[in-house]
Amino acid sequence: MYIRQRRHAVPKRRYELGGGVRLELGERTLIMGILNATPDSFSDGGRHARVDEAVRHALKMAREGADIIDVGGESTRPGFTPVPHEEELRRVVPVIERLRLELPEMPLSIDTYKFETARAALQAGAHIINDIWGLRLDSRMADTAAEFGCPVIISHNRQERDYEDLIPDVVSDLQGSVEIARAAGVAEENIWLDPGIGFAKTHEDNVALMGSLSQLAELGYPVLLGTSRKRFIRDTLGLPVGELIEGTAATVALGIAQGCQIVRVHDIDAIRKTCAMTDAIVYGPR
Repeated sequence: MYIRQRRHAVPKRRYELGGGVRLELGERTLIMGILNATPDSFSDGGRHARVDEAVRHALKMAREGADIIDVGGESTRPGFTPVPHEEELRRVVPVIERLRLELPEMPLSIDTYKFETARAALQAGAHIINDIWGLRLDSRMADTAAEFGCPVIISHNRQERDYEDLIPDVVSDLQGSVEIARAAGVAEENIWLDPGIGFAKTHEDNVALMGSLSQLAELGYPVLLGTSRKRFIRDTLGLPVGELIEGTAATVALGIAQGCQIVRVHDIDAIRKTCAMTDAIVYGPR
Protein backbone atom coordinates (compact mmCIF):
# COMPACT_ATOMS: atom_id res chain seq x y z
CA MET A 1 0.00 0.00 0.00
CA TYR A 2 2.81 2.44 0.86
CA ILE A 3 4.48 1.93 -2.53
CA ARG A 4 1.19 2.34 -4.40
CA GLN A 5 0.61 5.60 -2.50
CA ARG A 6 3.90 6.89 -3.93
CA ARG A 7 2.45 6.38 -7.40
CA HIS A 8 -0.33 8.87 -6.72
CA ALA A 9 2.16 11.48 -5.48
CA VAL A 10 3.97 11.46 -8.83
CA PRO A 11 2.85 14.15 -11.30
CA LYS A 12 2.08 13.18 -14.89
CA ARG A 13 3.40 15.64 -17.43
CA ARG A 14 3.87 15.74 -21.19
CA TYR A 15 6.49 17.93 -22.80
CA GLU A 16 6.81 19.14 -26.38
CA LEU A 17 10.48 20.08 -26.48
CA GLY A 18 10.64 21.34 -30.05
CA GLY A 19 11.62 19.74 -33.32
CA GLY A 20 9.26 16.84 -32.74
CA VAL A 21 11.01 15.82 -29.50
CA ARG A 22 8.57 14.69 -26.81
CA LEU A 23 8.89 13.52 -23.24
CA GLU A 24 6.29 12.01 -20.93
CA LEU A 25 6.63 11.73 -17.17
CA GLY A 26 4.51 9.68 -14.82
CA GLU A 27 3.79 6.57 -16.89
CA ARG A 28 7.09 4.79 -16.15
CA THR A 29 10.55 5.63 -14.89
CA LEU A 30 12.66 7.49 -17.45
CA ILE A 31 16.34 6.68 -17.84
CA MET A 32 18.85 9.47 -18.35
CA GLY A 33 22.12 8.22 -19.82
CA ILE A 34 25.32 9.92 -18.66
CA LEU A 35 27.59 11.14 -21.44
CA ASN A 36 30.82 12.57 -20.04
CA ALA A 37 32.59 14.46 -22.82
CA THR A 38 35.50 15.10 -20.46
CA PRO A 39 39.07 13.81 -20.11
CA ASP A 40 38.84 13.33 -16.33
CA SER A 41 35.54 11.65 -15.45
CA PHE A 42 35.74 9.59 -12.25
CA SER A 43 33.73 6.73 -13.72
CA ASP A 44 34.79 6.21 -17.32
CA GLY A 45 38.32 7.58 -17.52
CA GLY A 46 37.54 10.10 -20.22
CA ARG A 47 36.80 7.42 -22.79
CA HIS A 48 34.21 9.63 -24.51
CA ALA A 49 36.21 12.87 -24.66
CA ARG A 50 36.40 12.86 -28.48
CA VAL A 51 33.26 13.75 -30.45
CA ASP A 52 33.11 10.49 -32.42
CA GLU A 53 33.58 8.42 -29.27
CA ALA A 54 30.94 10.41 -27.40
CA VAL A 55 28.41 10.06 -30.21
CA ARG A 56 29.13 6.33 -30.52
CA HIS A 57 28.48 5.85 -26.82
CA ALA A 58 25.28 7.92 -26.95
CA LEU A 59 24.00 5.74 -29.79
CA LYS A 60 24.75 2.65 -27.72
CA MET A 61 22.84 4.08 -24.75
CA ALA A 62 19.90 4.89 -27.02
CA ARG A 63 19.83 1.31 -28.33
CA GLU A 64 19.87 0.00 -24.77
CA GLY A 65 16.86 2.10 -23.77
CA ALA A 66 17.97 5.56 -22.63
CA ASP A 67 15.14 8.11 -22.72
CA ILE A 68 17.35 11.19 -22.28
CA ILE A 69 21.06 11.78 -22.92
CA ASP A 70 22.80 14.10 -20.43
CA VAL A 71 25.90 15.71 -21.96
CA GLY A 72 28.55 17.12 -19.63
CA GLY A 73 31.81 18.89 -20.41
CA GLU A 74 33.24 19.32 -16.92
CA SER A 75 33.86 16.65 -14.30
CA THR A 76 32.19 17.44 -10.97
CA ARG A 77 33.83 14.64 -9.02
CA PRO A 78 35.17 15.54 -5.55
CA GLY A 79 38.20 17.80 -5.91
CA PHE A 80 37.51 18.56 -9.57
CA THR A 81 39.23 21.43 -11.34
CA PRO A 82 36.76 23.87 -12.93
CA VAL A 83 37.24 24.60 -16.61
CA PRO A 84 36.46 27.87 -18.42
CA HIS A 85 33.13 27.91 -20.19
CA GLU A 86 34.96 28.27 -23.52
CA GLU A 87 36.60 24.87 -23.00
CA GLU A 88 33.34 23.37 -21.77
CA LEU A 89 31.63 24.62 -24.94
CA ARG A 90 34.39 23.17 -27.11
CA ARG A 91 33.68 19.78 -25.57
CA VAL A 92 29.87 19.71 -25.57
CA VAL A 93 28.52 21.78 -28.47
CA PRO A 94 29.92 19.56 -31.28
CA VAL A 95 28.55 16.50 -29.49
CA ILE A 96 25.09 18.03 -29.14
CA GLU A 97 25.06 19.12 -32.77
CA ARG A 98 25.97 15.60 -33.91
CA LEU A 99 23.38 13.99 -31.64
CA ARG A 100 20.64 16.22 -33.04
CA LEU A 101 21.44 14.65 -36.42
CA GLU A 102 22.03 11.08 -35.25
CA LEU A 103 19.21 10.94 -32.67
CA PRO A 104 16.69 13.57 -33.80
CA GLU A 105 13.93 12.40 -31.43
CA MET A 106 16.13 12.01 -28.33
CA PRO A 107 15.76 14.63 -25.58
CA LEU A 108 19.17 16.04 -24.65
CA SER A 109 20.15 17.74 -21.42
CA ILE A 110 23.20 19.86 -20.73
CA ASP A 111 24.97 19.16 -17.44
CA THR A 112 26.42 22.54 -16.46
CA TYR A 113 26.26 25.26 -13.83
CA LYS A 114 27.48 27.96 -16.24
CA PHE A 115 24.77 29.99 -17.96
CA GLU A 116 27.00 30.63 -21.01
CA THR A 117 27.35 26.91 -21.58
CA ALA A 118 23.65 26.28 -21.00
CA ARG A 119 22.64 28.98 -23.46
CA ALA A 120 24.99 27.77 -26.19
CA ALA A 121 23.96 24.14 -25.66
CA LEU A 122 20.27 25.02 -25.93
CA GLN A 123 20.97 26.96 -29.11
CA ALA A 124 22.85 23.92 -30.45
CA GLY A 125 19.86 21.65 -29.84
CA ALA A 126 19.74 20.62 -26.17
CA HIS A 127 16.32 20.66 -24.48
CA ILE A 128 16.94 20.50 -20.71
CA ILE A 129 19.30 22.22 -18.24
CA ASN A 130 20.84 20.09 -15.48
CA ASP A 131 22.38 22.43 -12.87
CA ILE A 132 24.23 20.78 -9.97
CA TRP A 133 24.18 24.09 -8.08
CA GLY A 134 20.41 24.46 -8.12
CA LEU A 135 20.41 27.91 -9.80
CA ARG A 136 22.27 29.38 -6.81
CA LEU A 137 25.74 29.88 -8.28
CA ASP A 138 24.63 32.25 -11.04
CA SER A 139 21.18 33.84 -11.23
CA ARG A 140 21.52 34.07 -15.02
CA MET A 141 20.97 30.30 -15.21
CA ALA A 142 17.36 30.71 -14.04
CA ASP A 143 16.90 33.55 -16.52
CA THR A 144 18.21 31.31 -19.30
CA ALA A 145 15.80 28.50 -18.41
CA ALA A 146 12.91 30.97 -18.39
CA GLU A 147 13.96 32.50 -21.70
CA PHE A 148 14.14 29.15 -23.49
CA GLY A 149 11.08 27.73 -21.74
CA CYS A 150 12.90 24.48 -21.04
CA PRO A 151 12.84 22.06 -18.10
CA VAL A 152 15.56 22.71 -15.54
CA ILE A 153 16.85 20.12 -13.08
CA ILE A 154 17.52 21.81 -9.74
CA SER A 155 20.05 19.82 -7.75
CA HIS A 156 20.73 20.19 -4.06
CA ASN A 157 24.23 21.37 -3.19
CA ARG A 158 26.02 23.50 -0.62
CA GLN A 159 29.41 25.15 -0.32
CA GLU A 160 29.78 23.66 3.18
CA ARG A 161 28.33 20.66 5.01
CA ASP A 162 26.79 22.90 7.64
CA TYR A 163 23.47 21.16 8.20
CA GLU A 164 21.46 21.61 11.37
CA ASP A 165 18.97 18.89 10.44
CA LEU A 166 19.82 17.15 7.17
CA ILE A 167 16.49 16.24 5.60
CA PRO A 168 14.59 19.45 6.52
CA ASP A 169 17.61 21.46 5.40
CA VAL A 170 17.77 19.71 2.02
CA VAL A 171 14.03 20.27 1.52
CA SER A 172 14.35 23.92 2.53
CA ASP A 173 17.33 24.49 0.23
CA LEU A 174 15.46 22.97 -2.71
CA GLN A 175 12.41 25.07 -1.97
CA GLY A 176 14.69 28.13 -2.02
CA SER A 177 15.98 27.11 -5.46
CA VAL A 178 12.41 26.62 -6.65
CA GLU A 179 11.66 30.20 -5.60
CA ILE A 180 14.67 31.41 -7.61
CA ALA A 181 13.26 29.61 -10.65
CA ARG A 182 9.78 31.01 -10.13
CA ALA A 183 11.06 34.55 -9.63
CA ALA A 184 12.91 34.32 -12.96
CA GLY A 185 9.75 33.18 -14.72
CA VAL A 186 10.44 29.46 -15.08
CA ALA A 187 7.12 27.67 -15.61
CA GLU A 188 6.01 25.47 -12.74
CA GLU A 189 5.89 22.36 -14.93
CA ASN A 190 9.51 22.93 -16.01
CA ILE A 191 10.93 22.61 -12.50
CA TRP A 192 12.48 19.22 -11.66
CA LEU A 193 14.30 18.36 -8.44
CA ASP A 194 17.42 16.33 -7.68
CA PRO A 195 18.42 15.46 -4.07
CA GLY A 196 22.09 15.92 -4.95
CA ILE A 197 23.36 12.57 -3.72
CA GLY A 198 27.12 12.88 -3.30
CA PHE A 199 27.24 16.67 -3.25
CA ALA A 200 28.23 18.31 0.06
CA LYS A 201 27.15 15.18 1.94
CA THR A 202 28.93 12.54 4.00
CA HIS A 203 28.43 8.82 3.53
CA GLU A 204 25.93 8.86 6.39
CA ASP A 205 24.15 11.86 4.88
CA ASN A 206 23.74 10.10 1.53
CA VAL A 207 22.37 6.95 3.14
CA ALA A 208 19.92 8.97 5.26
CA LEU A 209 18.78 10.97 2.26
CA MET A 210 18.23 7.81 0.24
CA GLY A 211 15.76 6.71 2.90
CA SER A 212 13.87 10.01 2.80
CA LEU A 213 13.38 10.63 -0.92
CA SER A 214 9.60 10.44 -0.58
CA GLN A 215 9.71 13.79 1.23
CA LEU A 216 11.09 15.38 -1.93
CA ALA A 217 8.56 13.64 -4.18
CA GLU A 218 5.77 14.98 -1.98
CA LEU A 219 6.78 18.55 -2.90
CA GLY A 220 4.93 17.88 -6.15
CA TYR A 221 7.76 18.21 -8.66
CA PRO A 222 9.36 15.46 -10.75
CA VAL A 223 12.40 14.06 -8.95
CA LEU A 224 15.55 12.88 -10.70
CA LEU A 225 17.86 10.52 -8.81
CA GLY A 226 21.56 10.36 -9.66
CA THR A 227 23.37 7.67 -7.69
CA SER A 228 25.19 5.80 -10.43
CA ARG A 229 28.62 4.49 -9.32
CA LYS A 230 28.84 7.07 -6.55
CA ARG A 231 31.26 6.88 -3.66
CA PHE A 232 28.70 5.99 -0.99
CA ILE A 233 27.89 2.82 -2.95
CA ARG A 234 31.59 2.03 -3.38
CA ASP A 235 32.21 2.56 0.32
CA THR A 236 29.19 0.50 1.36
CA LEU A 237 30.12 -2.47 -0.82
CA GLY A 238 33.90 -2.12 -0.70
CA LEU A 239 34.10 -2.48 -4.47
CA PRO A 240 35.83 -0.56 -7.28
CA VAL A 241 33.90 1.78 -9.56
CA GLY A 242 33.54 -0.85 -12.29
CA GLU A 243 31.64 -3.30 -10.06
CA LEU A 244 28.74 -1.19 -8.81
CA ILE A 245 25.83 -2.14 -11.09
CA GLU A 246 24.00 -4.10 -8.40
CA GLY A 247 24.54 -1.39 -5.79
CA THR A 248 23.34 1.28 -8.19
CA ALA A 249 20.33 -0.88 -9.10
CA ALA A 250 19.37 -1.16 -5.42
CA THR A 251 19.36 2.62 -5.04
CA VAL A 252 17.37 3.02 -8.25
CA ALA A 253 14.67 0.59 -7.10
CA LEU A 254 14.44 2.32 -3.72
CA GLY A 255 14.19 5.71 -5.39
CA ILE A 256 11.41 4.62 -7.73
CA ALA A 257 9.47 3.16 -4.80
CA GLN A 258 9.65 6.58 -3.12
CA GLY A 259 8.41 8.53 -6.13
CA CYS A 260 11.50 9.36 -8.22
CA GLN A 261 10.57 9.57 -11.90
CA ILE A 262 13.94 9.85 -13.65
CA VAL A 263 17.19 8.04 -12.89
CA ARG A 264 20.55 9.26 -14.18
CA VAL A 265 22.86 6.29 -14.79
CA HIS A 266 25.83 4.89 -16.71
CA ASP A 267 24.76 1.25 -17.16
CA ILE A 268 21.62 1.59 -19.26
CA ASP A 269 20.76 -2.02 -20.05
CA ALA A 270 20.99 -3.32 -16.49
CA ILE A 271 19.16 -0.34 -15.02
CA ARG A 272 16.44 -0.54 -17.69
CA LYS A 273 15.64 -4.02 -16.41
CA THR A 274 15.71 -2.79 -12.81
CA CYS A 275 13.30 0.00 -13.70
CA ALA A 276 10.97 -2.31 -15.63
CA MET A 277 10.64 -4.69 -12.68
CA THR A 278 10.21 -1.93 -10.12
CA ASP A 279 7.74 -0.07 -12.33
CA ALA A 280 5.62 -3.21 -12.60
CA ILE A 281 5.17 -3.04 -8.83
CA VAL A 282 4.84 0.74 -8.45
CA TYR A 283 2.82 1.55 -11.57
CA GLY A 284 1.25 -1.83 -12.22
CA PRO A 285 1.68 -4.14 -15.25
CA ARG A 286 1.82 -2.38 -18.62
